[in-house]
Amino acid sequence: MRLSVWKLITFIVVLSITSFACSIFSSPETVSTPTLAIQPTLSPVPEEPSFVQNQEVNYINQQDTLISIYEQANPGVVSIRVLSQEGGGLGSGFVIDKEGHIITNYHVVRGADDLEIAFSNGYKTRGQVLGTDSDSDIAVIKVDLPSDQLNPLPLGDSNQIKVGQIVVAIGNPLGYDGTMTTGVISSLGRTLESLHEAPGGNFFTAGDIIQTDAAINPGNSGGPLLNLNGDVIGVNFAIQSNSIDLSGNPINSGIGFAVSINIVKRVVPELIETGSYDYPYMGISSLPEVTIYTQEVLGLPQTSGVYVLEVTAGSPADEAGIKAGESP
Repeated sequence: MRLSVWKLITFIVVLSITSFACSIFSSPETVSTPTLAIQPTLSPVPEEPSFVQNQEVNYINQQDTLISIYEQANPGVVSIRVLSQEGGGLGSGFVIDKEGHIITNYHVVRGADDLEIAFSNGYKTRGQVLGTDSDSDIAVIKVDLPSDQLNPLPLGDSNQIKVGQIVVAIGNPLGYDGTMTTGVISSLGRTLESLHEAPGGNFFTAGDIIQTDAAINPGNSGGPLLNLNGDVIGVNFAIQSNSIDLSGNPINSGIGFAVSINIVKRVVPELIETGSYDYPYMGISSLPEVTIYTQEVLGLPQTSGVYVLEVTAGSPADEAGIKAGESP
């Protein structure tokens, strides 16, 4: 009997302790059930700016780029006033080093008796022609100025340019010095008749020419054509025009040409050192192109290639045995 009572007492004590423990761990007054907040794993998609806003931002960025190019390049661009027996003329040029070498076109300085070089800060000095190349229409002028007064323009790589690139021309069109115009590269690898007369009476051909629709007018000759990095990629030298103004000057038609800067970089060191540059040549005259009509009349197998019209006596082509064909 005594043992049973003791077991009962033990059971009551254990039950009391268990009840007390349950009240501690499960009482709503002392324990709050934590809640799990579900968070999204993706950030909200930002609202896209409208097409108009994008266009405005692009315009502002391009505008800032053009302003920066002009501010950096214009101090290195010069106006060239030419005095000669035939009268005078105006052209453009640009500084390429701290030694005072300036690039311009051969036709700008051809026959010049005196040259006046004007800088954008208003300073003027005389210039001396060191060398000319009638094939590429390039000339080098030397001025004697302290190096801190000269602002050379960086020369780019015309092999890297593409049709559609935005370009900038800076020069002295019609006497308005420091004029900037913009456009795009319209085509590459054009060929035009050079100023170098061949032995047969024709003229040699100048190649690797850049075509652009940036406005180029008389006086722009010799000025730089730049890309949006501010590098010179060409030297402006000619326009195609069928109209003239009241003064007899050709009017820009949106077809302008520049000598590629890689040709310039090849020629200029020789002009500085020796005053001239010698090109290899073949000594042939050819049709500008072979049309289907020409192919049919002459019985040619294809329209691609060069059809030789004339071979200069004693030329490399003559020595190689090349023969001229019949005229169509």
